[in-house]
Amino acid sequence: MAEVLPLVEARLTTTLGEPDARAAVTFLGTDRIEVLRFHEDLQGENVVRYATLGMSAHPMTDPTAMVADPVKGPRAELVLSVRAGLAETDKVLRALAVLAASPQVEGLVVAPGTSLDVGDPLWPGAPFSSVLVGEPGGLVEDLELDEPLDPVRFLPLLPMTPNEAAWKRVHGAGALQERWLANGTDLRDPHRKSAPLD
Repeated sequence: MAEVLPLVEARLTTTLGEPDARAAVTFLGTDRIEVLRFHEDLQGENVVRYATLGMSAHPMTDPTAMVADPVKGPRAELVLSVRAGLAETDKVLRALAVLAASPQVEGLVVAPGTSLDVGDPLWPGAPFSSVLVGEPGGLVEDLELDEPLDPVRFLPLLPMTPNEAAWKRVHGAGALQERWLANGTDLRDPHRKSAPLD
């Protein structure tokens, strides 16, 4: 089903413009995952977006299923947005590739509200080692595929501090996002502190 990927890349470039860099990572026993980098000027604020390409080549399969369906099942790619030039965020490429390969490697179904932890800072000096998977459709619209294939959803990744990740485990993803909103948390700040959680 590799023919899905050119359509995915076309949707990304139509929405975000031409990528100014790309890198590929291959893990043992998995397909190649690429990470594309896009720069965008939002009202004078330079934002860099990293999008995976390769995760959606196969549907994600419920790890409890006896047999993996090669056609049916959710498909997704991951998108991370951060303010540019404030940290070595390009080093996030490997972490993103690890997360994008997790459905193939671990049988994980990545869905909104899920926490994903890479075990190390997302980039050098980052106060985050985990992300919250956000709701799709806000930045890049879902890509409809021919039946019987499920659409490709572009899932935003929201970096979480360790405190926020622990709080989310107790209170849920919705409650954490409400805290971020109530406190005006800049989720694109690569150095931000934990939101107040009292």
